[in-house]
Amino acid sequence: MTLPQFEKKPRRVMPIPDYQHLMIPLLKVASDGQEHTLRNAIEEVASNLNLTASDRAEMLPSGRQATFDNRIAWASTYLKKARLLESTGRGRFRITERGREILAKHADELNTDFLVRFPEFRKFRDASATRAPDEPQAISSQTPEESLESSYQTIRQQLGRTLLEQIKQSTPAFFEELVIDLLLAMGYGGSRKDAGKTIGRSGDGDVDGTIKEDRLGLDVIYVQAKRREANVGRPVVQAFAGSLDGVKAKKGVMIATSQFTDDAIEYAERIEKRIVLIDGDQLTQLMIDHGVGVTESANYSVKKVDLDYFDAD
Repeated sequence: MTLPQFEKKPRRVMPIPDYQHLMIPLLKVASDGQEHTLRNAIEEVASNLNLTASDRAEMLPSGRQATFDNRIAWASTYLKKARLLESTGRGRFRITERGREILAKHADELNTDFLVRFPEFRKFRDASATRAPDEPQAISSQTPEESLESSYQTIRQQLGRTLLEQIKQSTPAFFEELVIDLLLAMGYGGSRKDAGKTIGRSGDGDVDGTIKEDRLGLDVIYVQAKRREANVGRPVVQAFAGSLDGVKAKKGVMIATSQFTDDAIEYAERIEKRIVLIDGDQLTQLMIDHGVGVTESANYSVKKVDLDYFDAD
């Protein structure tokens, strides 16, 4: 088992276009009048827009689909609803005569507001009385999956803030139990009895001790958890790193209910010893992921068409 990874996402200079701004690039790919597959169109549009490998690798928050692929798929769906593209088979399409006309006359203003002029698209949009809850409004710049996942992330962040307030108001004894519960839920520590023996309070409301990295105890991780408001600076992390040898540990995890300063993070990243810093926001997200201190209030299952079922012939 490896220590949890918390990598900073690189800053983007130009964002991936939303699905509305991908309609024209997609129509241009189809403008040769040939039949195209969605997969090939995705690759061609990405190349025409000079997207980087990092752009292409960006995922929706769920991590289940590439953001760019998702947006191209919905651009294709809306263009088909407006009859600017026509489906020619599973995952295949071709530009229509209407699509050619629009591309020639309105190559700079194509979006869902523009598509409303077509009766087929209005019928699609105005099926609001029976529209599924995950269907986007015509003015939305997000795909349905992006809207759903954005709302989900907002709920997680709000839940995380509430959890953090509860943690800061808890007793030292409860904080110790919370840390043990989380580490066990993540697969560390062996049994609760083992974890309870080696992790304890340091006397100032903090948690300090070692825990098994795996159930067999082949390696040991030094754990410190600090429940405080002030940010944790480099001197504290440096002292923690120096303590690893004293507890015969090669790896360390420092948990804080506050944040770590930039110099503390930089120090932990450049030393030889393997130390993971988990701030208050990451702590609560791990609690949510592993079901510690939270309970399920609702469960939504998002389904899609099983194309293999319809292609059984």
